[in-house]
Amino acid sequence: MIEEISKIRNIGISAHIDSGKTTLTERILFYTARIHAIHEVKGKDGAGATMDFMELEKERGITIASAATHCEWDGHFVNIIDTPGHVDFTIEVERALRVLDGAVLVLCAVGGVQSQSITVDRQMNRYNVPRIAFINKCDRTGANPERVTEQLRDKLNQNAVMMQIPIGLEADLEGVIDLVKMQAIYFDGENGEELRYEDIPAHLADEAALRREELLDAASMFSDELMEAILEESVTEELIFDAVRKGTLALGLTPVFIGSAYKNKGVQPLLDAVVSYLPTPHDIENIALDMENEEAEVKLVSDPDADMTALAFKLEDGRYGQLTYVRVYQGQIGKGDSMVNSRTGKKHKVGRLVRMHADEMEEIARAACGDIVALFGIDCASGDTFCGGNNAYSMTTMHVPEPVISLAVTPKDNKSQVNMSKALNRFTKEDPTFRTHVDAESGETIIQGMGELHLEVYVERMKREYESIVAVGQPQVAYRETITQRTEFNYTHKKQTGGSGQYGRVAGFMEPMDEGDYEFVDKIVGGSIPREYISSCDKGFQSCLKKGNLIGAPIAGVRVEINDGSSHAVDSSDMAYQQAAIGAFKQAYSKSSPQILEPIMKVVVETPSEYQGQVLATINQRRGLILGTNEDGVYSEIESEVPLSEMFGYSTVLRSSTQGKAEFTMEFARYRPVPKQLSEDLIKKYQEELKNKSAA
Repeated sequence: MIEEISKIRNIGISAHIDSGKTTLTERILFYTARIHAIHEVKGKDGAGATMDFMELEKERGITIASAATHCEWDGHFVNIIDTPGHVDFTIEVERALRVLDGAVLVLCAVGGVQSQSITVDRQMNRYNVPRIAFINKCDRTGANPERVTEQLRDKLNQNAVMMQIPIGLEADLEGVIDLVKMQAIYFDGENGEELRYEDIPAHLADEAALRREELLDAASMFSDELMEAILEESVTEELIFDAVRKGTLALGLTPVFIGSAYKNKGVQPLLDAVVSYLPTPHDIENIALDMENEEAEVKLVSDPDADMTALAFKLEDGRYGQLTYVRVYQGQIGKGDSMVNSRTGKKHKVGRLVRMHADEMEEIARAACGDIVALFGIDCASGDTFCGGNNAYSMTTMHVPEPVISLAVTPKDNKSQVNMSKALNRFTKEDPTFRTHVDAESGETIIQGMGELHLEVYVERMKREYESIVAVGQPQVAYRETITQRTEFNYTHKKQTGGSGQYGRVAGFMEPMDEGDYEFVDKIVGGSIPREYISSCDKGFQSCLKKGNLIGAPIAGVRVEINDGSSHAVDSSDMAYQQAAIGAFKQAYSKSSPQILEPIMKVVVETPSEYQGQVLATINQRRGLILGTNEDGVYSEIESEVPLSEMFGYSTVLRSSTQGKAEFTMEFARYRPVPKQLSEDLIKKYQEELKNKSAA
C-alpha cells in the first residue's frame, strides 16, 4: 500500500494518432526501470511496445485499448494510462480521463495541434483535468516547437508557456535548455539515460533570457510572492515551481516541454515535471451522490481511514475471468474486504487485488485512496461505484457517445454462432460505445460502433480470440427521422370486449426541438387525465420513437406536450393510455412533415501541400462541405463536414490520390437533413424491402 498519498500521481498520456504516445510511455518505463529494454511500435524485433500488448495493436502499430501501468520516479509513485489516438476508440480516452488527476498532452513538432488533439483537449476540459504539454518528434524535418506552442494558444485557447527551448532542431537536436534552472541538458549514453548539465551555449543565451522573461510573466499571475521577487530581482527556482504548479492546477497555465521520445531526448525532465506540476489526489475535488439522502452531493476525501468509495471505470475479460479496473477515491480496499455495488445493492467480497503493468499483474494485499488497481471475479458494469462501510455513494459516470455506424454479421457455422454470442457479450460489457442487437424483422445480428475501424477491429477479434468466422454485410448508416412542424393531436382509444373495456383520451401537440432526442411535457390540470396515468402516456409516446414511418429509423428531436384528455371510471387503465398515446403519435406524426436526418462527420485530412487539389476534389465528390484549410508550406490541413454514408472506403481513395502520403481522422459532428433526391431513394428502398418481406 502506498503510504503517502501526496506522493501519488495518476496521469494519462493522450494525443492525436502517431504523435508518439506509446513510444513516450515506453521510454518512461525504461527510465524508471520498469522495463530493461526498449521496444518500438511496429519494431523490427517483433516484440512491439510494452503497452501495445494485443496482437492487433502490434500488427497495425496503433493503440486500440488503453493500458495501465505504474512506475516510480524520484520517490513518487506514478500510475500511467496510455490511451488510443483514433477517434473510433474515444471511449478509452473518456474513461481514462474520468479517473485520472492529470494528463500529458503529446503533440507532434511537425503536425502541431491536429484534429484529435482538439478532441482530447475537449475531453480534458469536460473532466477539468490539469495538463502539461510535451512537443515530441523535435528530431523530424520541419519541427517547430514555437509554432506548436502558438497553436496551443490559438486553437486550444491554452495559456501555453515554454519551460524549455531546444538546442538545435531536426537532425541537429542535441538537448534542451531548462528555463527554470537556466541550464543546458544533454542526454548521453546508448539510450539517453545519462543526463549532462552544462552552461547555456553562448548563441542561445539571449533567446533563453527572453523565453525566461515570458515564463516569469505568465507564472507571476498565479503568485504574489513571485511577482515581488521579480521586482526585487530575487527569483528562486522554488518560487517558479510553486507558481507554475498553482497555475497548472487552476487550469490557467499549460507548461510546455520539448524533446524526441524516439531519440531518447527530453523524457526525464518531463517526468520531473509530472512530479512537480501535476496534481496529487489531495489536489482534486471529487464529488459523489449520496443515494440514501436524495442524491445530495458529497465531497470525497483522500483519507485512508474514511469509508471506502471506488469507481469501476474499465472491464476486461482476462485469463482468469472478469478483470475490473477501479480507482479508489476514499478509504482503502484490501483482500477479503466486503463492499457493496451502489447501483445493484449487491455485496461482493474482494478475492484477488492486483496492480497492472500492461497485460502483466502484480498481486497486492491493499490499496489506498488515490490508487488505480484491478479486481478479479467481481460481476459489475463499467461506471459502477463500490462502497465499503456504511456509505451508499454513487459517482457520476463518464460521457458515452452514441454509435453512428452498424454492420450485419452472420456466423459461418454453428460453432461460430456460439462463439460469436460469447464474444459479443464480452465486447458490449467492456465497451459502452459498442452495441449489438438482433433485428426483429430480418433476424440478423447487428453490431454498432463509432466507425469502420472500430467495427473492423471487433470482427477481427471475434475471429482471433473466439475462433468465430463471420460474414460481414454492408455498413449501415444510423439515420434518424424527425418532425419539422408543430402538429396538434386529440385521440381517443376506446375498446369494448365484454366486461371492462379500455378507454383513454389524450390531447395536446408535438413540435420539433433542436437539442436532445425527446422531451415529454405534462400540462394536465384539473385531473382530466388521472395522475397515475401520466407516466403511461409518456411510455406510449416513447415506444413510438423506436421506428418512424419513412424508413423505419429511430425518431429524434421531438417535444410532446399533453394538455387535455378524459378518463372513464371503470375502463381507464395503464394499457388504455399507452394505446391512446401511440394512436395520438401516429395521428400527428404523418401530418408534421417528417424528414430523414443523416449523421455528418467532421473529417480532417492532413496532406502534403502538392496534393491539396486532389484531396479537395475527393471531399467535394462526397457531398462534403469544406470548413477551412491551414497551410504551413509543407503540409495542408483540410477541415470539412461529410455525410457518413459517403465516407465508406474513403481511406483507399485518399491513399491512391496522394500516393499514400495523406491521412484523415473522422468523428461524429451532428445530424443534418438528407437532400430531397436521396430522401426519396431511401424511402423507396424501404418500401420495397417491406413489400418483399410481406410477399415472403
